[in-house]
Amino acid sequence: MSADTATAPPDNTDSHPSGDDRFEFLDKAMRRARYSQDQLIEVLHVAQEVFGYLSEDVLLYVARGLRLPPSRVYGVATFYHLFTFDPPGDHAATVCTGTACFVKGADAVVDALAREYRVVPGATTEDGRFTLKTARCLGSCGMAPVVVIDGEVRGNVQSDAAVTEVAARLATTAAGDGQEES
Repeated sequence: MSADTATAPPDNTDSHPSGDDRFEFLDKAMRRARYSQDQLIEVLHVAQEVFGYLSEDVLLYVARGLRLPPSRVYGVATFYHLFTFDPPGDHAATVCTGTACFVKGADAVVDALAREYRVVPGATTEDGRFTLKTARCLGSCGMAPVVVIDGEVRGNVQSDAAVTEVAARLATTAAGDGQEES
């Protein structure tokens, strides 16, 4: 690929037809990357951070912006475990299932959350309020089992404590929603 192709802006430099301002952040990320195809993973990370997940529309936008075939963008996005294609719930718990966490009861934590909220790992409840995820390793083995609840790392978490913490967060959101309606 020539240097001209790597730095040339794509044809879609105008705002996104949907009017969604989040596409401006994605455009900035692609500009910073000089529209280099080698920066696909970084641009996908920005897209997921901005949108919360990678929709088909976003994947196509990235493909067009970086002048890549949509199949390549989709292939890269589906290869890496950190990318998600479904909207996340209002609250999320990610349970580490690495060896140390598994030995100390991570499977019981996953089972308890799945049973309590009627959701399988990797999915969101029907009402869209809670997403349950697992991760191969969160790098905090000394605190096993580890659960990340709404972005906050919790160590030495037992299944009943995980269920209680998620219930408290869901109740807080529900209480907040009720107050807004009053």
